[in-house]
Amino acid sequence: MASELDVPLKRVLVPLLLPEKCYDRLFVQWDLLHVPCLKTLLSKGLGLGIVAGSLLVKLPQVFKLLRAKSAEGLSLQSVVLDLVALTGTVVYSVTHGFPFSSWGEALFLMLQTLTICFLVMHYRGQSARGAAFLAFYALLLLGLLSPLTPSAVITLLQASNMPAVVAGKLLQAATNYRNGHTGQLSAITVFLLFGGSLTRIFTSIQETGDYLMAGVFVVSSLCNGLIAAQVLLYWNAKIPGKEPKKEQ
Repeated sequence: MASELDVPLKRVLVPLLLPEKCYDRLFVQWDLLHVPCLKTLLSKGLGLGIVAGSLLVKLPQVFKLLRAKSAEGLSLQSVVLDLVALTGTVVYSVTHGFPFSSWGEALFLMLQTLTICFLVMHYRGQSARGAAFLAFYALLLLGLLSPLTPSAVITLLQASNMPAVVAGKLLQAATNYRNGHTGQLSAITVFLLFGGSLTRIFTSIQETGDYLMAGVFVVSSLCNGLIAAQVLLYWNAKIPGKEPKKEQ
């Protein structure tokens, strides 16, 4: 006979982490070695963890820009291409009805990347251009999410994520190499993005079965790994004009 805790526990777990048949298998029949259900539980848990963590992933980068009042070392083209890739993932996932746990972090990262785009333009003295960019982007996003947009266009947008990710990260890597430092690039953000993209390879295959989406995360992991390696390489490099103050 089910315990009194079973019903409220089921109400929480079934919609969030498990289909009902897996809940029954694991928590009613106590078949704790049922691999398919364990994989589902792991995937959902990791997915929701990434979504929750994504609220903070790029905030260190935003705060670093605000604190320094400078976008030194950041490639605007790289940030824009990152925004294109995230937008493609969001639009593709929404139109295909994928579970939020499999793509939700892309939504929050998209909003944070959009903020970074504006800040880079603002600190380069292009605030009006930044405002116009925000307005254009909002209209474009509404258009892509409209039922009038052909599905072929959405699929093409998602397929373009791979070259967008590669080009964007290589531009940032080239900027880092040319400068000999990573400037105002946030190490916390870089390493969180690297870890998140690695985890998403598993969750995207498990939850969506979409190998196009999984392939984007494979490529993203490789590119984020390159930037992470540069952060470590240039860890002690000094930014020109930012010499530490001498003690009196």
